[in-house]
Amino acid sequence: MLDKLFKLNERGTSVKTEILAGITTFITMAYILFLAPNILSLAGMDKDAVLIATALGGGLVTIAMGLFVNYPIALAPGVGLLAFYSFTVVLGMGVSWQTALGAVFISGLVFLVLTLTSIRQMIVVGIPASMKVAITVGIGLFISIIGLKLSGLMAISISLSPNTLGQVIQTHGNLVPPASEALLTLGNLHSGETLLALFSLIFTALLMARKIQGSLLIGVLVTTIVSYVTGLSTMPENFTVLAVPDFSKAAFLQLDIPSAIHMGLITIIFSFTFVELFDSMGTLIGTATEAKIADPKSGKFPGLGKAMTVDAIGVSAGALLGTSTITAFVESAAGVGAGGRTGLTAVTTGVLFLICLFLAPLVSLVPNAATSPVLIIVGALMLGAIRNIDFDSIANGISAGLIAYPLLKIIAGRAKEVNWIMYVLAVLVIIRYVFF
Repeated sequence: MLDKLFKLNERGTSVKTEILAGITTFITMAYILFLAPNILSLAGMDKDAVLIATALGGGLVTIAMGLFVNYPIALAPGVGLLAFYSFTVVLGMGVSWQTALGAVFISGLVFLVLTLTSIRQMIVVGIPASMKVAITVGIGLFISIIGLKLSGLMAISISLSPNTLGQVIQTHGNLVPPASEALLTLGNLHSGETLLALFSLIFTALLMARKIQGSLLIGVLVTTIVSYVTGLSTMPENFTVLAVPDFSKAAFLQLDIPSAIHMGLITIIFSFTFVELFDSMGTLIGTATEAKIADPKSGKFPGLGKAMTVDAIGVSAGALLGTSTITAFVESAAGVGAGGRTGLTAVTTGVLFLICLFLAPLVSLVPNAATSPVLIIVGALMLGAIRNIDFDSIANGISAGLIAYPLLKIIAGRAKEVNWIMYVLAVLVIIRYVFF
């Protein structure tokens, strides 16, 4: 039955290999079960509710990917979009988490339309490779900064208003204010929590350097144990490792779509959609290629359309369940590396996610010091893509800016604000492109 459903023999694999591959994928991405509640709780959401949404959403959508597409790809709330949701949308813009979920749901519908009409594929092909890489790098930098802040390794001054910041820059003539007014400073290394986060960062990095499967998860668990052994955290009374999930705490259908539309969160919806667009596409194609399901050279991608559809539906499904954007996880490559070739790998991973619905008490024990280093490491890994950016194009970007700046000033009726040398440079750049 399993061979007929997942084409095991056709893809040269077995039930045992696929199950072990699914377990491998789960181990490498299970950290999201601890990270998502910690990040979204900062936006005012209940940790238990987020765990339920993460385990249930990740489990069901991953199982759907396995059953309907037969791809060994697992899905869960994306790390970058979790940070964007909490820090930019909710905390930064003052939007309620219910309204933010509404924006995520709408972005999922937009994403689905783009997928079904093949516009998604056209956009991905049409956008320059360097720009797609730059998006990944930018998100990686954002995630790393958030991780450094939450870990206490870096302090970010929030006392400077935009006007005060402008005065600081104007006074000192550059973007590096003096130490007394610094925007980014070293954190308090005398703090036990900060030192614990530093230990977690170094320990996890060492595990990854040794190429140990599930390094991020092991790092979270070991750091949590150290936190309680050293007395930085205290065990709650009547603690149990397992518990029946309390669905009364769930945030099912608590999204506020009318408010998202009324507030005109077009930019936010666009951001959710745009990031998901490139993030998931690269993971789907890369993992399918590594599993030898797809062949980019010949242009054969059997099932890719179905995979993108499930991926798009997962975005809105996550919002309905009460979590940020669910997307394909690049950690799926770990399962493929362990021999996973079919949807049975994904189904195995999905079932393990569902089992984790009973781990709410364990998740509640994990401190920020154990999960914030995960953000730093994941962000740093995304920054590694910077090597693929064609920096020769930077000259073209600067040239475009030299032309656009004075042009926009003229259009705005503020031509006198532009130094005459800018007009000379703009003319020279135009001459360069027209004649040379």
